[in-house]
Amino acid sequence: MRVVIQRVLEASVKVDDAVVGQIGQGLLVLLGVAEDDSEEDLNWILNKVLGLRVFGDEKGVMNLSVLDLGAELMVVSQFTLLAATKKGNRPSYIKAAKHTLAIPMYEQFCKKASDQLGRQVAQGIFGADMKITLINDGPVTITMDSKNKE
Repeated sequence: MRVVIQRVLEASVKVDDAVVGQIGQGLLVLLGVAEDDSEEDLNWILNKVLGLRVFGDEKGVMNLSVLDLGAELMVVSQFTLLAATKKGNRPSYIKAAKHTLAIPMYEQFCKKASDQLGRQVAQGIFGADMKITLINDGPVTITMDSKNKE
């Protein structure tokens, strides 16, 4: 499982010119599910995202998490995070999970995140052509891969 996490002042996602999800201060998480991902991968990424200390404390030091602040979370599925680009110039997505695995994993990630945050997580629409607008705060952008725990 791969994620790109962006600290935002606000973010929204539109499908067919209709806003389907939006947040204020918080984290925008672009989530890619790999064909070999398990619940262990999901739980590792989820715990890292929710515990990630990227928000400033009273001294301006990045020391607070989305949980500490009660900040918001938006999760958008993005299979292109699993692109293989080693060979040629056209990305290959063979490592991305099929819908039969990716949709339940995405939904489970969002549900578990909502449960832990105590509020609904904003979402995109799986498989839709989405337009994301955000104000990146910092900018702070972090990537994680459950198969490469750096």
